[in-house]
Amino acid sequence: MAPQLPSRARVVIIGGGVIGTSVAYHLAHMGERDVVLLERDRLTSGTTWHAAGLMVCFGSTSETSTQMRLYTRDLYARLEAETGQGTGFAPIGFIEVAGDRDRLEEYRRVSAFNRHCGVDVHEISPAEVKERFPLADTKDILAGFYVEGDGRVNPVDVTMALAKGARMQGAKVIEGVAVTGVTQTRGVVTGVDTDHGHIEAEVVVNCAGMWARQLAARSGVNVPLQSAEHYYLITEPIPELSSTWPVLEDPGSYGYFREEGGGLMIGLFEPVCAPWKVNGVPEDFSFGTLAPDWDRMSPYLEKAMSRVPVSLDTGVKLFFCGPESFTPDLAPIVGEAPELKNYFVAAGLNSIGILTGGGLGRVLAHWILTGRPDVDVTYMNIDRLHGYQANPEYRATRTVESLGMVYQCHYPTRSMQTARGAKTSAFYDRLVAQGAYFRDVSGWEGADWYAGAGQQPDPGPLSWGRPSWFGNWAAEHQAAREGVILMDMSFMAKFLVQGRDAGQALERLSANKVNGKAGRITYTQWLNEDGKLEADLTVSKLDDERFMVVASDTAHRHVQTWMQRQFPADAHAFVTDVTSGYAQLNVQGPRSRELMQAVTSFDLSNEAFGFRSVAELDIGFARVICVRITYLGELGYELYIPTEQALHVYDRIVAAGEPLGLRHAGLKALASLRMEKAYRDYGHDIDNTDTVLEAGLGFAVRVNKPGGFIGCEAVRAQKQAGPLRKQLVQILVTDPEPLMFHAELVLRDGVEIGYIRAASYGHTLGGAVGLAMIEASEGVALDQAWLDAGKWEVEIADQRYPARASLAPLYDPRNLRVKS
Repeated sequence: MAPQLPSRARVVIIGGGVIGTSVAYHLAHMGERDVVLLERDRLTSGTTWHAAGLMVCFGSTSETSTQMRLYTRDLYARLEAETGQGTGFAPIGFIEVAGDRDRLEEYRRVSAFNRHCGVDVHEISPAEVKERFPLADTKDILAGFYVEGDGRVNPVDVTMALAKGARMQGAKVIEGVAVTGVTQTRGVVTGVDTDHGHIEAEVVVNCAGMWARQLAARSGVNVPLQSAEHYYLITEPIPELSSTWPVLEDPGSYGYFREEGGGLMIGLFEPVCAPWKVNGVPEDFSFGTLAPDWDRMSPYLEKAMSRVPVSLDTGVKLFFCGPESFTPDLAPIVGEAPELKNYFVAAGLNSIGILTGGGLGRVLAHWILTGRPDVDVTYMNIDRLHGYQANPEYRATRTVESLGMVYQCHYPTRSMQTARGAKTSAFYDRLVAQGAYFRDVSGWEGADWYAGAGQQPDPGPLSWGRPSWFGNWAAEHQAAREGVILMDMSFMAKFLVQGRDAGQALERLSANKVNGKAGRITYTQWLNEDGKLEADLTVSKLDDERFMVVASDTAHRHVQTWMQRQFPADAHAFVTDVTSGYAQLNVQGPRSRELMQAVTSFDLSNEAFGFRSVAELDIGFARVICVRITYLGELGYELYIPTEQALHVYDRIVAAGEPLGLRHAGLKALASLRMEKAYRDYGHDIDNTDTVLEAGLGFAVRVNKPGGFIGCEAVRAQKQAGPLRKQLVQILVTDPEPLMFHAELVLRDGVEIGYIRAASYGHTLGGAVGLAMIEASEGVALDQAWLDAGKWEVEIADQRYPARASLAPLYDPRNLRVKS
């Protein structure tokens, strides 16, 4: 009998795995019952059916991911009472083991952060690991990290419970209907076509798992995930093994272990994987398995089995291989597609779909119904990704590494190594000659630090301690503070906004006043109606009908989409992405004016070209847009150079800078210099959950400017509500030895009160320095007096260090050096 489809629905969800059913469940529970979920075959028939079913909250230093895991675990525990359908949730516990010092350091950092987020994780001894999982060989283990409330679920049962819960609230779940395309008019979703007819819809949600990329591509939407072989082995029954033992995970041995049907399940994440069906997953692949590659997998399997030696002498019941999809940066692909309004995606879960599925469904349902997410989504927002990442060769190359990253030690300086070298600035060869060590910067080759002219950069082994190039980094930092440095920033997102309404359109988006006199750059934030951050950027007014908008590399597509969707439809304002058209060099430091004046006839004196000035000037045979601005906290200039003249300008600057001691500086210096000045970085230390006032950016807000701006009323209301009790605070560790990176706990008078969102090493300040969102008790105003009244500490890998806390930048708080 042919399925009966409604003619319309408010929301159509495509895909009946754990993610799709979770989105349907949460939409219905939030009051949106006009929901139809379409599954081309049967529920779970993609990858959900063969998932291993781990329900683990430990392991992430993302607050969003950790909270999604905790919510998911709670949901799976209570779904049976609500629906009558069991989920198979068994809180048997979970142990992560560390077999080397670096992993021990990582897990101690992670466990402290996870406890702060509500995960009840405790470090246990090797003997205690052995006590809880007696068959494990623990002789080489340094410690375990135990979560009593974690465990396992049955993925099929979870999905059925979510689907039943959605139906009970009025949503429709229809199997055996394949979506063939999404219809649209003028860039907005209008419905879906299926093999059983058309459904009109306001919102479409692509939860098609490993088919999500192919489905999205039909609508011009970029979802660059790729399927890869994923393995687990199940042994014949082992009499000594108990189903009540905790899940054991040992990334150093590539495996996780739990009881399954009386035998031992050994799941694998090998360091080098095998992509599957790069040209496209077959449309009719359902409940499918792949032939395992014993030759390729045997070394990894033997290594994993050695952790539980009895498995080496036990027969194999099943060696399972099935496809699982992975993304270029090992983060999910979630949110509204920049290419098509009201087209949402939740896919590319990188093997954590089961353990985050409940939370992700809640997040996306809230996003769909309210128009914006209520958690930090900067790391997983679909608009962080670019079209070239969907290229077959890119996916085939990068996926080999991204799956392997699951069980790598997550060193803070690690950069993806595959699919590199294709996106370089005009200066790339010159920087190679200067000994640049490059890292992946949104696909660009970004110079991280320099070994020196003619030197081959050797990064040495990855570490949680001071790297071998720490001295190079410190010297670059010092040169910016005392002399003059040159920095390639060509990866920055640059947009030319033109038209007679361009200034008015940008003024409506910007919390600061950006449409003043020509020849000025303005630092501003773009907000949503809640007064929370959508972007943090600069707007330069070149003339009455030409503006340059510059944002960070990670915000590239978000900023572009925000303009395109927020500009009035009838506005005479046009956005052009000129990122590749202009190379960018930053000349910064106390001697930067001296250097710049040597290469141009333009008067760069403080009187003629003061702070925030913008002008087109001459350098040799080139015309360059020069902006007097800094992200480092010193006198400095940013140069936007037509790409075809970039090398000419570079060579002139380098030649003129030689007698001044000009030094090339990389992105490590950028991070340490900006962090000493407490300059913000959207997506790292500020995000979409922060109001502009909490982010400490009220100085850049003009609530009384004519016409207001998006979010103005919310900002005004927060101002009128009285002193803030939650603000971003600069934290300096006074001991010069420890390093901070991210997620270190901040304590006031011995009480956890926040965590470090981003950090670097303050070579001038003399210690690790970072930014933390701090929240005071109810009724307490968070001001400098309150900060000064407390004893501040930072917990770094189980040790506490004394610290200072400040609302004002600890380096040059009065901006005297910037405006000199």
